[in-house]
Amino acid sequence: MDTPLMHGANNLDSHWMPFTPNRDFKKHAQFVSSASGMYYYTTNGHRLLDGIAGLWCVNAGHSHPKIVEAIQKQAAQLDFASSFGLGHPLAFDYANRLTSIAPEGLDHVFFTNSGSEAADTALKMALAYHHARGEGQRMRIIGRQRGYHGVGFGGLSAAGMGPHKKQFGMLLPGAAHMPHTHDPARNAFSRGQPQHGAEIADALEQMLQTYDPSTVAAVIVEPVAGSTGVLVPPIGYLERLREICSHNGILLILDEVVTGFGRLGRPFAADRFGVTPDLLMIAKGMTSGAVPMGGVIASGNIYETLTSSAAPGAVEFAHGYTYSGHPLAAAAGLAALDVYLSEGLFEHAAAVEPVWQDCAHRLRGLPGVVDIRNLGLLAGIELGADVASGKLLAKKVHDFCFEKGVLVRPVANTIVLSPPLIVSQAEIETIFETIAGVLKEL
Repeated sequence: MDTPLMHGANNLDSHWMPFTPNRDFKKHAQFVSSASGMYYYTTNGHRLLDGIAGLWCVNAGHSHPKIVEAIQKQAAQLDFASSFGLGHPLAFDYANRLTSIAPEGLDHVFFTNSGSEAADTALKMALAYHHARGEGQRMRIIGRQRGYHGVGFGGLSAAGMGPHKKQFGMLLPGAAHMPHTHDPARNAFSRGQPQHGAEIADALEQMLQTYDPSTVAAVIVEPVAGSTGVLVPPIGYLERLREICSHNGILLILDEVVTGFGRLGRPFAADRFGVTPDLLMIAKGMTSGAVPMGGVIASGNIYETLTSSAAPGAVEFAHGYTYSGHPLAAAAGLAALDVYLSEGLFEHAAAVEPVWQDCAHRLRGLPGVVDIRNLGLLAGIELGADVASGKLLAKKVHDFCFEKGVLVRPVANTIVLSPPLIVSQAEIETIFETIAGVLKEL
């Protein structure tokens, strides 16, 4: 592993790293110093094929020249402008471009700086919407077991990953959780969407009988649950959630922080599944990871309800961030969207999906592999007879792949994969052949 040049005895100590075992990392530090296209380069020149798009986000590949140029140009022209009562053209231009590719009816964009902020924003929008309609008693949020919606108090409360919550007490009241969709007994090694499990959505109906639908503001789910290990929704499951929410006056929030911007071969997962939410969360791929940015694309109904209910001259939605719609982020977002569309990256992702799927499922039968899940350019390789042994194996696979020049991500007992959308067939084969070789070697 690489270590940086030393500039003082405590040069690794000051940085408190996120979602990282800091003590272990600082004993065996891994550093990358540059990136281009599909590859990272470490401080000693080791080349790493990026199998995870940075962190689900570098959809256009690293350091794309058009995105780099747009950021450089914007930094020299307008470095910052507040979005509080003041505007700059790029934020409006980017919002218009986003709504042009969003599902029909989603036509207003509220900018944030991350997926975590997008989650809290969407939840506050849902609460404010019902308050404006005179149904302020709708305060309950329903998430899902094994769901991940960032680390803000709202998103964390709605999420369903226990290890992320245990240090922080009760969090926000009023959150409840549907069962997850992972059903290995019936759906192990499914290619694409599992055949079984649409009826799992009916648990929402049972919950509404318990809590009373008139108290529920929103249901929030990831179309494909990413951070928990790539859980693909069964056929008909999301459609059933949409039906139940519509019938009961509940807003449906789709967290597309991971699945947005071509990850499933379409602009959004909503397009792939034919399910339009009331609020759609975005981040990560917005700028291809080049500048932090997030957002919520809201329906016209939600926007009009909130704006028309406020007094003249009043702030209609008391929410926002200093860096909402930041000029550099908006420039990067516009450039990234131009790249996605002009270079046909959404279409390319769809075209290579069958290759990705076939290569992933070739791992079936190898030592330690207990399940393989895939959709679009996402895959989860579940390992080990139990979570504890699988977690150890996943860490070993990561370390061995790193040494062999392929970057993968271990999440508990699962190797998750989500390469840049520019990935070639040869690079896909390299990713999975490396994993296969490592599993055989271990």
